[in-house]
Amino acid sequence: MKLLALLAPALAAASAIPASVPAPSKTINERATEICGQWDSIQTGTYTLYQDLWGMSAATSGSQCSTYESLSGTTIAWSTKWTWQGGPYNVKSYANVVLKQDTGKKVSAIKSIPSKWTYTYTGTGMVANVAYDLFTSSSAGGNSDGSSDYELMIWLAALGGAGPISATGSPIASVTVAGYKWNLWYGLNGNMKVYSFVAASQITSFSGDLKAFYTYLVASQGFSSSQYVTSIGAGTEPFVGTNAVMKTSGYSVALNV
Repeated sequence: MKLLALLAPALAAASAIPASVPAPSKTINERATEICGQWDSIQTGTYTLYQDLWGMSAATSGSQCSTYESLSGTTIAWSTKWTWQGGPYNVKSYANVVLKQDTGKKVSAIKSIPSKWTYTYTGTGMVANVAYDLFTSSSAGGNSDGSSDYELMIWLAALGGAGPISATGSPIASVTVAGYKWNLWYGLNGNMKVYSFVAASQITSFSGDLKAFYTYLVASQGFSSSQYVTSIGAGTEPFVGTNAVMKTSGYSVALNV
């Protein structure tokens, strides 16, 4: 969960992290299992699929459902359909798949985080992103207050003018990482430092090592390799749009030490 903004007209959006406690996950292995509740989730294999409608109160109307489609080995397929209107500068949700594997590893100890992600996105008047979302803290179990020190976002798509958190309104660097070109943004979400790599052009089929983004940050942005990776997620954050469907035909990620 995070705070985002539209690049125009403003680069700051106001949404609050919810205090609500998500409902317990269900372990489900059959195909085409749909969830529509605000905090619904599905566990399957090494993943948990979350609805995570954390910002839905900013909408004047709308709804969202997510569907677990299938699991083959470590490759999961899922989809999210949504319509949200109102609160155009507020993120409504982050439907995402999180790796259940015990993360809690120092960046310096991680050999690789290989991932593949192929998806399609359709809809009308959409403002949304497609993004990885990783968190790190100074301890393996996360900070005692539940916060994180750093958030790393990797945007494969910025649709309809969606933009990342920014302290200056401009990217701080343009770089090539994991074989793709990115604009790097930096800002604060409360006390949490947020780095966002936004693809120079939409990537609908990604294959690369997510560790490479940390390697770059350590070498070029003063990021500490003693930080612990505590969560690895991937999904979409919608602002507004009608009859939107993001369909992931294949996604996989692993953490290797």
